[in-house]
Amino acid sequence: QVQLVESGGGLVQTGGSLRLSCATSRNIFSINAMGWYRQAPGKQRELVAMFTSGSTTNYADSVKGRFTISRDNAKNTVYLQMNSLKPEDTAVYYCNAVVVTAFNAVADYWGQGTQVTVSS
Repeated sequence: QVQLVESGGGLVQTGGSLRLSCATSRNIFSINAMGWYRQAPGKQRELVAMFTSGSTTNYADSVKGRFTISRDNAKNTVYLQMNSLKPEDTAVYYCNAVVVTAFNAVADYWGQGTQVTVSS
C-alpha cells in the first residue's frame, strides 16, 4: 500500500507561481513511476509531469518550460514547481504513484487532490 499526501495548492494570479508537494509513505526507490495529473471541471484527467524509470521525466506539452518536477529522495517527496501560471492551469492536481510488483501486477495509487486556481 502507498499513501500519498499532497500540499501546496491555492489561488494565484496569472503569471504567478506555486509549488506542490507529494509525500509518500513508501520508499521512493521502490516506486516505478511517480508524478502529477490534473483534472479541470468537465475535462478528463491528464498527465502533467511524471518521473519514470528512475530519473526520466515526461511533461505535457502545455506545461513544458513552465513546470518542473523534482524529487527529494531522503524525504520520499516529489514536487511540482509551477511558474508562469495561466487560467487554463486551473484544476485539481493529483499525485500518482505506480508500483509494479514482483509478479508484474501494476498498482496505481492516487492522492486526495489539491486545488489550483489561477485568476485572470
